[in-house]
Amino acid sequence: MTTPVIGELAQRVTRFLYDEAELVDNMRWDEWVDCLHDDIYYWAPVRENRVARERKDEFYPQGTSVYFEESKSFLKQRIHRLQTNMAWAEEPPSRSRHLITNVRVDQAEDGTLNVRSNFFIYRSRGERSQDTIAGERRDIIVPAPESRFGFLIREREIRFDMATILVKNLSLFY
Repeated sequence: MTTPVIGELAQRVTRFLYDEAELVDNMRWDEWVDCLHDDIYYWAPVRENRVARERKDEFYPQGTSVYFEESKSFLKQRIHRLQTNMAWAEEPPSRSRHLITNVRVDQAEDGTLNVRSNFFIYRSRGERSQDTIAGERRDIIVPAPESRFGFLIREREIRFDMATILVKNLSLFY
């Protein structure tokens, strides 16, 4: 059971998501990873085109087919690899712009926040490479007064809008 959150708490969570996106866009990944709970579960299920009566089953459940499924230690490894300038998929590095919209915050009985938001990401790389990708994020965010951000993301499910992803790679953080 959850309760919709409005007012100051919803505004603080929304600002947290905007600040988090800015860290990624500015390639400040060491700071971005500090937005994540030590037990983060960061994943993107595969989406399958289904007929209307089967739409509830278009996303694969946890433990089945995923585009990626990462822990905090794995995300740190990805960041380290990007910082070596040896990740061929990101040489030259991509420039990204995350637009986070339609933030909906619900509070669970245990105090965690179930947050859904939409994203649109523009990425350019080199002279002529441009991609856009859109979808929904389903986050579980916990209040964390000890964090400089005030919150930590404990789970992020990335639901891409497209069933066939046409971008060259999924090396961005969503």
